[in-house]
Amino acid sequence: MAASLICGRLTASLRHSGTRSTLSAASKVLGGSSGLFGGHVAQQQRNLSLHEYMSIGLLKEAGISVPAGTVASSSEEAYAVAKEIDLVVKAQVLAGGRGKGTFEGGLKGGVRIVYPEEARDISSQMIGRKLYTKQTGEAGRICNQVFICERRYPRREYYFAITMERSYQGPVLIGSSQGGVNIEDVAAENPDAIVKEPIDIMEGIKMEQAIKQVAQKMGFPAALVNEAAENMIKLYNVFIKYDASMVEINPMVEDSSGIMCMDAKINFDSNAEYRQKKVFAMQDWTQEDPRDRQAAKADLNYIGLDGTIGCLNGAGLAMATMDIIKLHGGTPANFLDVGGGATAHQVTEAFKLITSDRKQVQAILVNIFGGIMRCDVIAQGIIMAVRDLDLKIPIVVRLQTRVDDAKALIAASPLKILACDDLDEAAKMVVKLSEIVSLAKEAQVDITFQLPI
Repeated sequence: MAASLICGRLTASLRHSGTRSTLSAASKVLGGSSGLFGGHVAQQQRNLSLHEYMSIGLLKEAGISVPAGTVASSSEEAYAVAKEIDLVVKAQVLAGGRGKGTFEGGLKGGVRIVYPEEARDISSQMIGRKLYTKQTGEAGRICNQVFICERRYPRREYYFAITMERSYQGPVLIGSSQGGVNIEDVAAENPDAIVKEPIDIMEGIKMEQAIKQVAQKMGFPAALVNEAAENMIKLYNVFIKYDASMVEINPMVEDSSGIMCMDAKINFDSNAEYRQKKVFAMQDWTQEDPRDRQAAKADLNYIGLDGTIGCLNGAGLAMATMDIIKLHGGTPANFLDVGGGATAHQVTEAFKLITSDRKQVQAILVNIFGGIMRCDVIAQGIIMAVRDLDLKIPIVVRLQTRVDDAKALIAASPLKILACDDLDEAAKMVVKLSEIVSLAKEAQVDITFQLPI
């Protein structure tokens, strides 16, 4: 999809919002100086993430050893479960770094080892409150549930993951004897501790490969090497079966009962939604930016940024448009790809997304070269949006193909939409207009725009 084409150069600008704002740990391990492939370029992906308890459930269905546990939506439910097991309370939010996070109210840590009597109090300080971690940023993530799971006493902890590596064009297994910690730090400080094994996606993973190239190199004891390899093969089968883009286990442990996956994080390829109905029905929209859900309903590719100039494009021009806005001193407020078959209704929905934060967006630039898309349809959508949303901010439009029809529609409307033929001119104009609106808001004065005669 077009949104997945935004390269690492935009990473710093992306809003902190779950997996959208941070690359997976496994991807970072592959992409750094210690990476498996020197030419790897980290890229933003918008893939579905599930809560830990849901991912654990998928592993259990696949015959993989996981800790017993139950999700609770209230402190009383948590206490009822806690009375039955020696337990760990885990906040269910779609963000990494839970263990070191902080809740509203001051509770430290989203993963707590507690006695049953403490479960009610600790859960009450988690449920219904936001958890703030390095990944969530200042926005935080609401915790609606906690996962009450069995506590184990491992002798040793390992890290294991499967992820897609674009430069290899296939999946890669990643393992380390140093599990239960931040794997990015391990890769940076001790890259030799990371084991990486590419898999031929047509042939899959063989038992001998899992044993010799991964399990043994990770340091599993001889008596448990086969069991570890079997779990890795089962995890790979889950990865393939559910069209996953990443399966991450941190930690995979050895204890008195053998090998067990104590934690699970799985991301799924959003392009596979049509054949993974079961998985995508589990999506927790309370963990997502509301604009993401709005974009999904309208079949739009949207990523919010921190700037002041709203952008509406096809995919090909989106990055070029943002670049030229930056070149002239402006800052884009979003990436938005309306797609080749956009309707007037979709364009209206796109404007609703762009202007959802009216305090932030000071001007809008529409830049579309309609190779597939009809610009007269885009013009109809723009006119509908401006009328329906009663937009007061300036809108600069640069359209190509069926441009005469589009211009005629815009000119015939009584709306203040500025049309440009040249992209550079359009970018300069929208940046200047954005600055004017920003200054007016700072001065707390209202302004109106008149089209030139």
